[in-house]
Amino acid sequence: MAGRWKELLVWQRSHEIVLDIYKLTKGFPKLETYSLIDQIKRAAYSVPANIVEGHSKKSKKEFIRYLYISRGSLEELRYFLLLSKDLNYISKEEYDNFEEKLTEISYLLNQLIKSLTSTPSTPSTTSTTSKASTKSKTLRKET
Repeated sequence: MAGRWKELLVWQRSHEIVLDIYKLTKGFPKLETYSLIDQIKRAAYSVPANIVEGHSKKSKKEFIRYLYISRGSLEELRYFLLLSKDLNYISKEEYDNFEEKLTEISYLLNQLIKSLTSTPSTPSTTSTTSKASTKSKTLRKET
């Protein structure tokens, strides 16, 4: 079903990070507009975008590959935030707050990958996601 990726807790948390990053980078020096700010934003929105793209693929194997790409983007974002802290563009408190959120997203991504690699192959990514997330309540936001 279209849009089922919106139910994934890992997508929700990574989307929230993107919104937070856009707010955070408004305070960066203008000279960083086309360099560090651009890189931070790209790394941030790549995380949920790859979850969405992978979720739309026909196989679980492809979905998992895109989740690994998301994880790589998350680590790239982690580095850019460390660099921003070291350049004094963000405070240690802001950095620590983001680090906590990134750690949660990393955990959720790893849990989703783990649940998908431990379930038998199915032709439909949507049904795979549903089966995998029933295994772990941490993967979907509870309503």
